[in-house]
Parts: sequence; C-alpha cells; structure tokens
Amino acid sequence: MKKLIVLTGVVFLTCFSLFVIAQEKDPVLMTIGDKKVNFSEFMNVYNKNSNRQIPGDEKSLEEYLELFVNFKLKVKEAESLGLDTTSAFINELAGYRKQLSQPYLTDNAVNDNLLSEAYERHKIEISASHILVNVSETALPKDTLAAYMKIIKTRERILKGEDFGELAKRVSEDPSAKENSGNLGYFTAMQMVYPFETAAFITAVGEVSMPVRTRFGYHLVKVLDKRTARGQILVAHIMVENPKEGSGQDPEAAKSKIVEIHKKAKSGEDFAQLASQYSDDKSSAKKGGELPWFGTGRMVPEFENASFQLLSKSDISEPFQTRFGWHIVKMVDKKEIPTFEEMKSELKNKISKDSRSQLGRVVLISKIKKEYGFKENIKNRDELVKYIDSTFFIGEWKASSAKSLSKPLFTIGQSSFTQKDFVAYLDANQSKRPDVTVQVVVILLYNSFVENEIISYEESRLEQKYPEFKALMQEYRDGILLFELTDRMVWSKAVNDTVGLEAFYQENKNNFMWNERVKATIYSNSDNTIAKQTRKIVSQSKKKGYSSDDIVKMVNINSQLSLKAESGKFQKGENDIIDIVTWAPGISQDINKDSRVVFVQVHEKLAPVPKTLKESRGMVTAEYQSYLEKQWIKELKAKYPVTINKEVLSLIK
Repeated sequence: MKKLIVLTGVVFLTCFSLFVIAQEKDPVLMTIGDKKVNFSEFMNVYNKNSNRQIPGDEKSLEEYLELFVNFKLKVKEAESLGLDTTSAFINELAGYRKQLSQPYLTDNAVNDNLLSEAYERHKIEISASHILVNVSETALPKDTLAAYMKIIKTRERILKGEDFGELAKRVSEDPSAKENSGNLGYFTAMQMVYPFETAAFITAVGEVSMPVRTRFGYHLVKVLDKRTARGQILVAHIMVENPKEGSGQDPEAAKSKIVEIHKKAKSGEDFAQLASQYSDDKSSAKKGGELPWFGTGRMVPEFENASFQLLSKSDISEPFQTRFGWHIVKMVDKKEIPTFEEMKSELKNKISKDSRSQLGRVVLISKIKKEYGFKENIKNRDELVKYIDSTFFIGEWKASSAKSLSKPLFTIGQSSFTQKDFVAYLDANQSKRPDVTVQVVVILLYNSFVENEIISYEESRLEQKYPEFKALMQEYRDGILLFELTDRMVWSKAVNDTVGLEAFYQENKNNFMWNERVKATIYSNSDNTIAKQTRKIVSQSKKKGYSSDDIVKMVNINSQLSLKAESGKFQKGENDIIDIVTWAPGISQDINKDSRVVFVQVHEKLAPVPKTLKESRGMVTAEYQSYLEKQWIKELKAKYPVTINKEVLSLIK
C-alpha cells in the first residue's frame, strides 16, 4: 500500500509538473550552448517536415529530434562566426523575403476569379487578325486622341465593306502585318496581353471589336474562328537529325533514313523498338520515342500539326521535317484539356507574370488604404510641378531646387510622407519620357510612389499580422546559414580537399568495387544475311585490325539500319544480351531479339577489382562528405552542450 501511495505521488507530481509546463505560453524545449529553442519552433518544423507514418510515433520523434539538434548546432555555429551579419546573407534573405511576401501582397479573391477565368478560356482556341495603331501609355492626351480617332476611322472603313486584311497591310503599325495581313493564327488564354485576349474572347466570330488599348497602342480585333481546344496529345516519335552545317554529310541521307524507318513502322515492326534503335532524340529513344503530353503552342508548328492530325491511337504520320530534323510520329493517346486542379499550379504561375496580376494588387491597395486610414493632400502634390523643368527628361534635374518643400503629402497608419520624400523619389526616377508633360510625369510618379509605400507598409507588418509568415522567414534564415556553413565545412571541402579525398579513398577503396565484368562488343544485325556478313568480318578483325566502327561502316553501305555495334565493359544486370552469353573469349551464337539478329564478341573476362578514384569519385565524395559531417557534428556538440527539457518533450510524446 505504501508503494502504491508513493507511486501515486510520483505520478501526481509528474502530471502536475507537465500541467504547469503546458500552461506556459511557449516553454523552452532545449538549450544549445546559450541559445534557447522554444517548443513552438520545434513543433512547427516537425509537423511540416517529418515523415511520420503514425502521429506521435516515439521512434520517429527521437530521430527527428536528433536531426533538429544537429540543424540548430550548425545554425548556432554560423551565428558565432558572424555569417548572419554579412552583406551576402542579408541580401539573400531580403531576396527570399520579397518572394515569400508576394502571396500576402495581393487580393486573393481577385486572383481566384482570374484563375477561374483563365481556365475557362483555355477551353477555347481563337483564330484572329488585328490592326494596331501605336501609342505610348504615357502619351499626351492629344496624341492618345489622335491614335484613337485613327483606329475608329479604320473600323468605320471595315464596317463599310473594306477588306480587313488589306487594311491591315496598309494601316497597321504591327511590322508583321505586311506579311501576314494581321493574321495571328490560333491562340488561347495567356498567349496574348490581357486586354487583347479579353477583346478576342468577347467578340463574336466574324465581327470586329471596338478599339482596345494595350501597352502597344490601340487594336482592332477581328475574330475569324473559335474552336474547342484541341486538348493534349501523347505521341512517340523517331527523329533523324539534320546534318550539321559544314559537316560534309549528305542532307538527303537523313531523309532516306527516316523513309526506311517509316516503311518498317508501317509494315508492323514495333515502333518503340525502332525508336530505341534509330532515333537521334536520345532522351525519348530510351522511352520508345515517347514524349511528355503537350497541347497547342508547346511544340514547333510542323510537329504539333502532324501530331494533332492523327485521328486514332497507333496512327503513324508520314515523314515530315522541322528545323531539328526529320520525324515520324505515332499517336499514343489523346485527352481533353486537364482539369482545373491539374492546371491550377501552372495557371497561377502564368498569372503572376502577366499584366492581369496587377488587378489583385490594385484591389489590395484599396483595402489597405481603408484599413489604415489613408489620407492625402493633392494640392501639396501639385505644388511640385512648378519646381520641375525639361532637365528632368534628360536626367539632369537638380532635386535641390525643391529642397524647401516639406509639406505633408499622405499618411498610412503610423507613417507619414512629405513633399521631401517624394522629391527624393522623383530624383531617383528621372528618365526620358517623350511627349509627356511635367504635370503628367508628376501624377504618374506620385501614383507609383504612393502604391509602393502602401505595399511597403503592409509588407513591414507581415510578421506581426501572420505568425506563419514569421515562422517561414525563420526557416529561410536558418536554412541560408545552414547551407553556407555546410558547404564550407562539408560539401565544397569534400570536393576541393583532394589530399583528404585521396586518403579517404585509399583507406576505404575496398568499399568501391567493380563486380566481375566482361569486355565485349555487341553486334545487332537487321537479318540473318547481314549477321553472316558481320560475323565473317568480326572473325577477321583481330588479324586485320578492324575496329567496331570500321565494321559498321563496311556493313552499312546500302542501309544505315543494317548494323549497330556497342562496345564496353559490362557487369551482370547492365545488358540482357551480355547476361545470357558465356563469358569466355570468342564469338557467341546468334540471338534473335526484337526482330534483329544479335551476337557478342567477348574480348576478355575481368576479375573484381576496386574502382579507381576517377571511376568512383561521385560515390567516394558522397561517403567522404558523410564522414566529414559526422566529425563536424561531434565537434559542435562538444563546443555547444545540448540540454533537452524532458518534461516539455513528454508533452509532444
């Protein structure tokens, strides 16, 4: 009974202790040297990065705790060395902060609408022509009006019956119009500037839009056709490269070779095997010629059109040429445009780089103004006009001419900006602006100045407003320090320390062994007749000094497809033909494989030996890096003692 009472007391005290710790807002989990690490920091990183199969799994927690401690040891060492104070670190972290802050500096509701609109528009492809009258975005009102009147009169001529294409040749200020009559071919969403795209999508087939303003000027858009998007297609192809200029090779040889391959494919030979054997596109040849899925605008037009003209799976195109060479294409599969979820990430990325992304920024600025009580004095802004002259447009304006100005311009939250602040902004943004008045420049640059300062104000408060952003910045800060110091102490050291690497290799070279190998040449022949011819030459090769390349040239007189040779040193499992022949010097029996006749000339059987440092450098370097890191961690633990608060850790368990 006494034991039970004592144990109950221990349990009570432990539970009470944990209860007290749990009441702390953010207890200290560990100390590394003199640096404290709080419970929340560890849990944030643990929940984000651990690969636990079962929540609360004790083994995975202990493993991750060890990784986290090693991580913080390195960060502590980096701080001790002052790496967090260097200009390179400060600039890099500022660059990351700029990127990470972007999702917080736009209106998400607007962005969601733009995302949905872009997806719906991707379902349609439009063929259109256009006429352009150039006018700068900063043009004087009189010049803007002149351009608008010119485009309006052009539209009236079209509506009265004049041919759009002929007018495009004569009137349009798009240089390509003289060649293509303004015809832009087929396009879909995200392929034209946003206002132009919108005009094309809202204009009916056969009609001409009202003038639409873009950064290039005013456009008229005539929609010629609208069709359902062709979706995406999966094809395999075989390519024979065009001969390089100055190589002396016959350009007709590439065409002859693709025609030969095409006949084989049409007669029923396996397309994937033909691609593997003959295609000069090595990356796809390994996959039987198969390419990634693609849609309109992803391939050169000749390739794209030849692919989409195929109607059924397994259809094979006629040979055709692109700037890369001669091709034949086989359809593998076809599908409609991807789902919204499948395209979401790609569309987000495209929208972020498109002018439409500014719509979210504009709405956010309006919200920030309201949230923080934005107030401005336009009269004080306009006072600056009389202090600016034509020297501003050649970069020689003296800001000192307005040094007496200090009246308030606007306030946002707790920040105030004066004429003096704006004068400094003007001074930094002097530039050539043809046909723009001083008044227009002041208004344009003032609007830009206000927007920048409002966004900067919001950006400066992100850590305060969003705890997840604060945690993310901490991760990036520590990550940069970790990378810099680990590169110095482990990665680059392992690569550059040739003496240390050599010593490590000598001590451990038996860990980097070649298995038993064979030195051999594999001869792949198109048929039995060619195989007999090749075998006869191979049997004489040692006496006559023929190389495998010599033999290929001697056999391939009438066809480039007759013989293919591959020489090298092979281990078991690297080549299925090598695996089935006897590893003894000599020439193997014929083997029928993939409609070809193959035999092997075994030159020599090679016993297991350690790989040279050159042959195993990648593996040796990786092992050396691991060794250096273990030694480094050991030193850091001695330098910065680690203490874990077991009671706080128990909260996690």
